[in-house]
Amino acid sequence: MQALYHSIFRFALTLTAIITGSVAAPALVRAESETVYFGIYTAVKPTEQIAKFTPVAKALAAAMSESLKRPVEVKFKVAATYQEGLKDIVEGKVDFSRLGPATYIEATNANPKLSLLAIESKGGSTTDFGVICIKDDSPVSAVTDLKGKKFAFGDEASTIGRYLSQQYLLKHGIKAGDLAGFEYLGRHDAVAAAVGAGRFDAGAVKEETYKKLKASGTPLKELARFPNASQAWVAKSDLNPEVLDALKAGLLGLEDKAALKAIDADQIVQGSEEDFKLVREAINTNESFFR
Repeated sequence: MQALYHSIFRFALTLTAIITGSVAAPALVRAESETVYFGIYTAVKPTEQIAKFTPVAKALAAAMSESLKRPVEVKFKVAATYQEGLKDIVEGKVDFSRLGPATYIEATNANPKLSLLAIESKGGSTTDFGVICIKDDSPVSAVTDLKGKKFAFGDEASTIGRYLSQQYLLKHGIKAGDLAGFEYLGRHDAVAAAVGAGRFDAGAVKEETYKKLKASGTPLKELARFPNASQAWVAKSDLNPEVLDALKAGLLGLEDKAALKAIDADQIVQGSEEDFKLVREAINTNESFFR
């Protein structure tokens, strides 16, 4: 009987993407099943985001089903922008989200009752990195050489794509007015592609995107790097406590290799507000970049 019960669980685990053109996996779901909405936003192409987080969603569905003793569905809600993704978790349109540090800070400022479930760790560290990249044949050899050059930032709410990269430039004596021009291009892959195509002299991207595009043949090289806080996993303020506990346990106990590889982490660990101190400082001092 127990084997049959777990067999039903396995068939009931489903993954559905709320996005045009996506295909939901078939599922047999009983009336008492639990549906949990996972909010993500398009730091890269929406289809890539869905593919990236599918192993994570499957692993969480399995862990939560076991914990709650009923089938769990994890459904994606994909936001087109950082701001839309922020609004979704703040207003409770999704049950949980994986947020960049700046988006997490903005979200908790807007809704202090959000729950920090966990943060990501790699190599025993909860620090990520951003990269300022240039074209591989660029004559630029130091950050200070970027005065009078064109710079590509990411989304205006991006941790790496805006706040930390602008703070890094400022610390090296470069303000917005010292650049020949700059634009916010949204996604990290769009920034890297624009730099590789020579449309901009430099741009700020997350290390993961830089490595991926460089490996695929985009003519880039690293000019500088800067530390960043890890990604935050956050639950909406009024999530059912039983589901909240199961979700948090599923994240902290995540061992699925495909799921961890998808988010470029070794494990997911307990986090605190102290982990985001560096990013809060960058956000609070950002106006200085434009003076």
